[in-house]
Amino acid sequence: MMQREFDYQLTLRLKRHGVFFGPGVVEVLQLVGQYGSLNAAAQKMGMSYNKAWRIIHHAEKQWAIPLITSSVGGANGGGTQLAPAAKVLIQRYLAFEAAAQQQVDQLFSHYFADIKIGMSEAQMHEK
Repeated sequence: MMQREFDYQLTLRLKRHGVFFGPGVVEVLQLVGQYGSLNAAAQKMGMSYNKAWRIIHHAEKQWAIPLITSSVGGANGGGTQLAPAAKVLIQRYLAFEAAAQQQVDQLFSHYFADIKIGMSEAQMHEK
């Protein structure tokens, strides 16, 4: 595949009364699933626990379902797990993102494959 002189960036976010689900929420949820801890997920992302909790709580309010479940103390020391719905939403979001990326890649190639940096307007019209 030929190296492009320039590229694009696509970021998908779901909206309902404002943005509530996108790459940041998905990453926090994935890390909670991996580490079993919202605190560990927040640390891994370089954000405060409070911010991570607010992001998840906002998404939960918009979906009107819990995305994480927490247990306090006990023999295993407590922790946070993904709710089953969160696993489905992560999978759907990532599939949607991959499909959109593929479509936008094709559109980008269609509209910009022959455009070069520094090209004059006349050269652009020649194509």
